[in-house]
Order: sequence, then structure tokens, then C-alpha cells
Amino acid sequence: MAEIQELKSTASQVRRDIIRMVYYATCGHPGASLGCTEFLTALYFEVMDHDPKFNMDGKNEDVFFLSNGHISPLWYSILSRSGYFERDEMSTFRKLNSRLQGHPATHEGLPGVRVASGSLGQGLSVAVGTALAKKLDNDSKTVYVLTGDGELQEGQNWEAIMFAAHHKVDNLIATVDWNGQQIDGSNDDVLSLGDLPGKWRTFGWEVLEMDGNIMEEVLTTLKKAKALTGKGKPIVILMKTSMGHGVDFMAGTHKWHGKAPNKEQAIAALAQLEETLGDYVYENGDV
Repeated sequence: MAEIQELKSTASQVRRDIIRMVYYATCGHPGASLGCTEFLTALYFEVMDHDPKFNMDGKNEDVFFLSNGHISPLWYSILSRSGYFERDEMSTFRKLNSRLQGHPATHEGLPGVRVASGSLGQGLSVAVGTALAKKLDNDSKTVYVLTGDGELQEGQNWEAIMFAAHHKVDNLIATVDWNGQQIDGSNDDVLSLGDLPGKWRTFGWEVLEMDGNIMEEVLTTLKKAKALTGKGKPIVILMKTSMGHGVDFMAGTHKWHGKAPNKEQAIAALAQLEETLGDYVYENGDV
């Protein structure tokens, strides 16, 4: 069982990975990747029962789906540091023929990835189907899915939300990255989500809320959500985060949704993030 300080140290190193991957690729999505780091760190290193040897069917283990697939640099760092593939493969992020595509894909056979998630709004549906399959297989493990708040503007999500509650898919824990930002600005400016907790409750879900950038709160809430499984309702965690968290000039703005830092910005970002587990040294790298 990882201690809180170990999880915080891992999260710091993961943030360093994110900055370096996006910098060397000269493209990618650092904003929400940095914002969701505590969540995926706690999930993979403490909460979820998963096997880095990786079986595509996910039987008899917890399964995670990343619906907001643009935060792939975060997930790739987590998967690599969890043992799914070698750390040096992070240097191939977004390169031609790399398994680490800009959005996670399956045809390259990257361990840990069970579904492509380039198009937003689909991950919850996949997670609901997988959770139902586990019930049919008498598999007691849990299905997790992370979505962005902006992608809840896609109608397919609300069909899945209704379906999961109606069919009592109570082995499912969905988490929404509720950072209030999307590619073109704030959610409220683009298309307001309204009373998000009230909507999920009305649709029949068990609703939890947390600050996604406080590791202690993330861990406590994830464990509480796990304790609520098997009680007749699907569970959703509405996770308040700050896009770009951990790097002061990236924090709280949509402007770093899909923008790579230049050399000076990358150096400034890394200076704010403690190296705890060792950086992968990029060949001919300058950061």
C-alpha cells in the first residue's frame, strides 16, 4: 500500500514526464493532463486491482477507460511507471509509427489500452458495456472511466447515464474532470453544464464530489466510491481540478489545453516540479 507522500512524489514525476513528452513532440495536451495527475496516480498505484502483464479482456481485474483521450501523456506516464511498458518508450510520444499516439489507439497494441479514445463522448458507453459484461461473467471487479466535463455536452453520455442507472450497473465508477474549461474557453461560455451534481442524481446515480488536486481527498473519495459499489446504483465522482495544476503559468486557463511549451517554458515548468523517481533522458535532449 503506497503512502500519501509516495503518491505525491509519483505525481510530481508524472508531471515532469508530461511536460517533457509534450515539449519534445512539440504538440499535445498538457493542461488537463497536469490537472488529472493526482487522480490517475492514486487510481493505478493504490486503488485499482490491475495487472501490468495485460490481458485485453480484463477478466478478474479492475479495468480503466480514458474517455478524454487527449490527456494521453498523463496516461502513458502512469502506464509506463506502473510497469506496462519500458520508460524509454515515452520518448516516442506522437512520433511516426509510435505506439504512443496523440490519442490512445489499439492497433499498435500498447499494453493498458483497450479502446481507442480520440472521439469524445464515447468512453462512458464503453465502460457501461464492460461493466455489464463483468456482471454476466460473475466477475466481481470494478470498471472505472474518466471523462472530461466538456465532453458531457455530447448527448451519447446522457443515454449511457440513463441506461446505467436503469440497469443498476453498480460495478461502475465514473469520474468527471470538472475543471470548467474546454478547448475554446470556459464551459459556461461554450455550453453551460448547469447543475451537474443535480443532473447525475436525477438520472439515478450515486454522486460524490472531491478536489482532484489534493491527493488525500482523491484517495479517500476513491475508496468511498469503491465501498458504494454493489448497492444498486452506478457511482460518479465529480472531480474539481485546475487545468495545468502544478505549473503556475499553465494553471487555471484553457490556453494550455492543446499547446506545447517552448524550451524556456519547459525549463520553467520543470523547475516547479520535483524530480522524484528519475527522468528518462532523451537522446540529444536539451530539457
